[in-house]
Order: sequence, then C-alpha cells, then structure tokens
Amino acid sequence: MADSKSILLVEDNPDDEALMLRALKKNNIANEIIVARDGIEALDFLFGTGQFAGRDLSEMPQLMLLDLKLPKIDGLEVLRRLRNDDRTKLIPVVILTTSTEQKDIVESYQLGANSYVQKPVDFNEFIDATKQLGTYWLLLNQTAIHEK
Repeated sequence: MADSKSILLVEDNPDDEALMLRALKKNNIANEIIVARDGIEALDFLFGTGQFAGRDLSEMPQLMLLDLKLPKIDGLEVLRRLRNDDRTKLIPVVILTTSTEQKDIVESYQLGANSYVQKPVDFNEFIDATKQLGTYWLLLNQTAIHEK
C-alpha cells in the first residue's frame, strides 16, 4: 500500500484534492499519493485502524499535506494526535490551508507542524507552490528514520 516515499494528502475539498493531484503530476512528483478526506480517515490510515486495519505500520508516509478545516476531526486535532504518538511524531507535516488566521498559524506550529502554507487561489501559483513544496520536502529535506 504505502511506502516510505508516499505522500498522505488530507483534504476534504474535491476541487482542492484534484488541483493538488494535478499539480503534483505536472511537477513530475511520482510518489504514491494516499488521500484521506477527513480527520478520522487520516488517523485510521496512520494508526492502522478502521478501513486501514491490518495495514503495515512500518511503512509511513514521507510527507503529510494537511488541511485544517476538515470534517469529523479537524486538522489541528489530527496534528496533535500524530505528534503525541511515537510511531508518527517524526512524519513531516505541511499545513496546506486557506486559513490566514494568526491563531491557526501559531497553534499549528505549537502542535509541531513543520511548515504552514496558504493555498494559492491562482492555478499557476498553485503549480509553482507545489513544485517548491515537492522539491524541498521530497528531495532536499532529510527525514528521520524512526527506529522500531
């Protein structure tokens, strides 16, 4: 299913999901993309519960792109749970959201987000932002290998 080079995209807006997938493809980012459409689905994937029960938890995504405004459990709570578990606390998390509220930015960083990016509205800017994210987080950034 997922390997250590996969990206977990947590996005409830179908248009933003399609835009992100298109932007990743356009930028030749060939990593496997796992999409979770709400906070519960994201946590189920990460912790091998619900529809992902039995998933090999030794394989975690290389990067998580996390929206804040999610149904069921919001992105901040997903981040909180992710950072409070030894199995997932080292996964790089980029908050990718429309929110420019200072309280969201501050809380995201306090909870351990690695980056906070406002989603560009313009498609070309979105493509460029995705290219920059992909280049940095998937090629340049060195991730910690979590010892079992």
